[in-house]
Amino acid sequence: MSLLLDRFLRYVRIDTQSDETSQSVPSTAKQLDLCRLLEHECDELGLRDVSLDEHGIVMATIPATLGAPVPVIAWLAHVDTSPETSGTNVDPQVIQNYRGGDIVLPADPTKIIRVEDNPDLLGLIGKTLVTTDGTTLLGADDKSGIAVIMTAAAYLMEHPEIAHGPIRVCFTCDEEIGRGVDHLDLKKLGAVCAYTLDGDGEGGIDSETFSADQAVVTVAGINIHPSIGKGKMVNAVRILSEFLAQLPADRLSPETTADREGFIHPYQIEGGVALASARMILRDFETPRLAEYAAALETIAVKLRQKHPRASIEIAIRKQYRNMREGLEREPRALPKAVEATAAAGLKPNLAIIRGGTDGSRLTELGLPTPNLSTGEHNPHSPLEWTCVEEMENCAKVLVELAQAWSTERN
Repeated sequence: MSLLLDRFLRYVRIDTQSDETSQSVPSTAKQLDLCRLLEHECDELGLRDVSLDEHGIVMATIPATLGAPVPVIAWLAHVDTSPETSGTNVDPQVIQNYRGGDIVLPADPTKIIRVEDNPDLLGLIGKTLVTTDGTTLLGADDKSGIAVIMTAAAYLMEHPEIAHGPIRVCFTCDEEIGRGVDHLDLKKLGAVCAYTLDGDGEGGIDSETFSADQAVVTVAGINIHPSIGKGKMVNAVRILSEFLAQLPADRLSPETTADREGFIHPYQIEGGVALASARMILRDFETPRLAEYAAALETIAVKLRQKHPRASIEIAIRKQYRNMREGLEREPRALPKAVEATAAAGLKPNLAIIRGGTDGSRLTELGLPTPNLSTGEHNPHSPLEWTCVEEMENCAKVLVELAQAWSTERN
């Protein structure tokens, strides 16, 4: 466990925040700092076929211990952290032997991880927790996944007596902005199925994700000195504010939905009088509903164009990812093997849905069935983010059991 914790702390201290406004690949050069470290660590572990390509994708192979033609599986995690909360100067706080109760974060005492909002804490008395200091996110999404994969890889390399086939390890960039597998060569990966390590708690097996699009609403106005603005100025800020005020806040928002309910979520606004824009994400488990959400945005725009004929109001929709549900059927062994491995690791398997997406959503759509597994993440994208080391350790055990579960299969 101490080695896993050391790995995790090493990874989260590296700033890997992605940037959706950037057109470079990866979107931020600093992600490559962690990619190069992972390439080096894979080499040190003795993994084969280690590579780091120009897009920041790290690949390596845990060699088979069997001579039989066992199917190749892959484990994936992403190096980047969310653009929504700073990942600079992450100062992780390690709480040994958690005694229960709320956790006040040291650098900002107004930030409190409350048991009321985090009931999972009730089952973690005596465990080792890692939190932020309250000024940044932690980066457990998805550096918990990276630490879990590297820990499981190290264990398998140290125990060649464990029967398993070839396992491909892969780390991607820019998952948080929907570009994680844009440049991933599935033929080079060479797996019959994959597993993303990017989930909460322990024992979770995500077989469904949201389908997702991004919407960008852009308002172009007319700027002029306010002293002579009467009849001449068209304030894009005010018009965009009107647009946002007409979104259904009492429904179709993250604040008011749960389970299988979808939403329209404005998460960033910028601009001034001449030009203002808002970025939104559209989410639903039923893909056709995304078109309904886009149509609802256009209905608001039509009314505002009539009210403000001198302004320009445009909506751009970009596809992000799709629910992995149907695509998993292409490899019917993927989910049962995850359930088998989770139970073998001493955990209760929990087939679940995820109100978000992973690289696995895109990979499944592209033809590589990829369920998502737990890695001990809690409160991602937030200064209140935390993880549990014992949960991460159990997730690494699941991967070792998963390797063995696939060893009985044949191509």
